Amino acid sequence: MVRPGKEAAMTRNPETSKSPGPTGAQRDHRFRDGVDALGFPLIPLTLRKSRRIVISRKADNSIREERAGTPRLALIRAATPDGSPLGYGGSAMSRDHGSFMSSAAGHVRRAAQASGGFLALALSVGLWLGGAAHAQDTQTQIIYPGSMAVTGFSGTTIPNLDQGLPPGVDPVDETFIDTTRATLRVFDVSHLGGPASGQVVFTPPPFEVAAEQIGQVFGVTYDDGVRNGVPSGVPNLYAGATSLHGMRIVTPDADGDGRPERQRRGIAGATFMDGQFGTENGGGPGTIWKIDGITGQVSKFADIETNSGPGIGNLTFDPTHRQFFASDLDTGLIHRIDANGMLIDSFDHGVAGRPAHGLAPVADDGSVMDIQGAAFDSEDPDTWGYTQDERRVWAVSYHGGRVYYSVGEKSEIWSVGIARDGTFAGDPRWELTVKADKDYAVTDIAFDNKGFMYLAQRGPVENRYDYSRFADSGKGEVIRYFRENPDDPATESVWVEVPQEYAVGFPQGNRQSAGGLDLQYGYDAEGNLDTSVCTDTLVNTGDKLRDNPTLANQLAAGGPFAIHGVQVTPTELVKPANVPPFGSWFVDFDGYYEDLEVEGHVGDVAVWHPCEGRAGYYEEIPGGYLPPFYPPDFPPPGNLPPCLDVEDVQYFCTPSGLEADLYLHDHAGFGGDSIKAQSRTPGVGVTTPQSHAPGKPYTIGITGHYPGDTVDVGLCFYRKSDKDKGGYYPCCKMTVPLRTPAISCER
Repeated sequence: MVRPGKEAAMTRNPETSKSPGPTGAQRDHRFRDGVDALGFPLIPLTLRKSRRIVISRKADNSIREERAGTPRLALIRAATPDGSPLGYGGSAMSRDHGSFMSSAAGHVRRAAQASGGFLALALSVGLWLGGAAHAQDTQTQIIYPGSMAVTGFSGTTIPNLDQGLPPGVDPVDETFIDTTRATLRVFDVSHLGGPASGQVVFTPPPFEVAAEQIGQVFGVTYDDGVRNGVPSGVPNLYAGATSLHGMRIVTPDADGDGRPERQRRGIAGATFMDGQFGTENGGGPGTIWKIDGITGQVSKFADIETNSGPGIGNLTFDPTHRQFFASDLDTGLIHRIDANGMLIDSFDHGVAGRPAHGLAPVADDGSVMDIQGAAFDSEDPDTWGYTQDERRVWAVSYHGGRVYYSVGEKSEIWSVGIARDGTFAGDPRWELTVKADKDYAVTDIAFDNKGFMYLAQRGPVENRYDYSRFADSGKGEVIRYFRENPDDPATESVWVEVPQEYAVGFPQGNRQSAGGLDLQYGYDAEGNLDTSVCTDTLVNTGDKLRDNPTLANQLAAGGPFAIHGVQVTPTELVKPANVPPFGSWFVDFDGYYEDLEVEGHVGDVAVWHPCEGRAGYYEEIPGGYLPPFYPPDFPPPGNLPPCLDVEDVQYFCTPSGLEADLYLHDHAGFGGDSIKAQSRTPGVGVTTPQSHAPGKPYTIGITGHYPGDTVDVGLCFYRKSDKDKGGYYPCCKMTVPLRTPAISCER
């Protein structure tokens, strides 16, 4: 089936200059009442080292001690939108869990055994949750610096099981998505309970959003916390609908048992199963949901109505222009969405991107997911309406004025610039072709402030009818690239040819990636979050993270083996270090520790780590970069001596981005005491963020550049007293080419 007009791409805008970055007005909120927007005490901006700040929130570790080795009950649940029929409590199905647990537990397990391999997951996963307390109706705040949001499959249930199943009925046919359980959880990982030793971390009860509210989701991102034009310091969280946790369809109840009929193949009258896409809450396969970071209220943020079922690949937020980008697995487009959830335009990689690397354009073939058509097979992803592999965009990540994105199963990483007005700049650029053992899709991309690009693979999509497997797990890698410095002209990419790899999980090969990753603050020696150190920890999702029979004795002391969730690792521990990963911590997604054989049940992860939100945060860039070089025609013709010379340059990462301290020498005895800086490089912004103090270097800010690029900076060196007189004033002018470090100050 082909949707009319689907192949028509949205308008792309011509290239314009990039944004110069945040203005002083945008940053003023950090200096009210002696604290910044996050409540941290102000530190003088002249400091070049941030003081050590360790979060002390929820310092009582007793909850972890009490819950060690037991299921983690969810005590905090998301609020639904005003007027939602779901309200704040559980549904009738959630009440069914009580009788399910009290009267049918033994019967369920016997039925599971009799079904010949039907996993305990499909029937007993709901047992422990039956008595869990549900939402507290009000919350003062659900997201703090370091909060970790994780997505995953919500689990299954058999409604009305207390009435029993007729003889000969396969329990799998009567098993449905448990809409009362969470598909998104926000964890407090500020205290990991001690040094990393490969152990499971039993966190405080996470904040939860149930499948009945948002369906199954994968990609997650945060915004900047600006509310009604005023920075609040508390971001909102966004999640995109997904098919990566399987596709399930039903038809109305035909046998009078009060349950709809599961269908494997497309059939007239079929609909998506409740809990698949949040259709019962007004959602669909193209929906992006918003979770308020203060109240926890859930609302529909945006809808890509042309998405027929494949869902959203991933999401990213552009804080410079306050907009979002979402990849569409149905069409292959990258959609640009404003802060109010309105779709503005799109970028078509298949048509506009591929030719930039000498590849033939590939337009969308128009295929869609038709669950009422005979061609649809719930166990065959090739019938789900994904766009062609050559144009299928998975991960998206805004960084350094560009949107980086991954394409296809043999994954390529590309980027496209974002112009000063926030539009696509029309300059797509091939970055690299991923070098990994398996040609798996890269479903998440992240950047740290040292110039590394991190990539997470996820195995090919599957959908077992018994809910056991949603991805071919066990061979997905987590790797990182960095730019060649200097660039090797003999290689095609500006990135190194061979990436560094992380050991993910304990199974043989240590390649248990489930496709999600992000960067976290650092941790001290006792596992306490240290917010003075930005992006020093890698968090990534994975399956069967602690399953290795040969290491069972060593692993037993660290908690359960069946961990599907997040691995937390210091970023410096690349292979061969941390093999096996006893230098990591592990957090389970759902607190259910008996589902060892499931695969692909955990999804993406995103951490709120607002490094630029702390006034006075400076990080000295290592490496000893040389002073700027001068063009061949400098000094100017006639051998006139320059009136100004640059003796040294030092670079720093600051709250507003890259800053350079210029140590100037007044060659001609001009007597200047001030500078005015202006960019001579198109698309790059240069500012003078601080007034000059006698005996100190002159500081300029640089935004919109690509790390490692040379930026031409025009300097006007003058006496402030001359300028204060008004009118024209003497100015020693020169252009200085600054070689910026190949390290990004972006998060």
